[in-house]
Amino acid sequence: MPNISNQEINKKLIDAGMVPVFYHEDLEKCKEVIKACYDGGLKVFEYTNRGEKATVNFPILKKYVAENCDGLMLGIGSIYTKEQAEKFINLNPDFIVSPIFDKEIAACCKAHEIYWIPGCATLSEIAAAEKSGADIIKIFPSNILGPGFVKAVRGPMPHLKLMPTGGVSPTLENLKSWFESGVVCVGIGSQLLTKERLKNIDLLKIEVKNTLDIIAGVRNQKG
Repeated sequence: MPNISNQEINKKLIDAGMVPVFYHEDLEKCKEVIKACYDGGLKVFEYTNRGEKATVNFPILKKYVAENCDGLMLGIGSIYTKEQAEKFINLNPDFIVSPIFDKEIAACCKAHEIYWIPGCATLSEIAAAEKSGADIIKIFPSNILGPGFVKAVRGPMPHLKLMPTGGVSPTLENLKSWFESGVVCVGIGSQLLTKERLKNIDLLKIEVKNTLDIIAGVRNQKG
């Protein structure tokens, strides 16, 4: 069970407006990336379960965050089975993200009071995720679905809190289209965490700050 409430997690995700999505097997590189995002102004980060080192690195990164990134929430992503969810819940993530909606994962996270963000690609999946207790719902793959999908599904269900992930880029044009469609935050991976920025970590810090400024500006315009 995380140290903060699901309501607080929900607020932090929405306030942040952006969730970096990242995996690397090199532990020191992971620390550098998380710290750069934190120094750039972020208070949320998704480390993904996309390699053999994920279960080894995650608890070490949790300890690093607690000691060096005050107030940062570290979640685990790419969880698509109940067994994976149970394994990482024992490692104390602040939240769990899935590429899919799965009732067994939903029940597991609910039983352990873990904030869960499922991935959905249809209105029926979104409705089922809501019934299972999800608040923010990941729209995936967002590069295929697009902002038009968000506008369409929020027509009959304007209360939805949606987070597109997959192909989102940290540009004014792209971010404006998503936030104007009604999303509450976005998940960004390789478009933000480029090879160049991973080599020059100062560039990543600057880009995170710039992206957060863009999001704040778009939100202010939206009113």
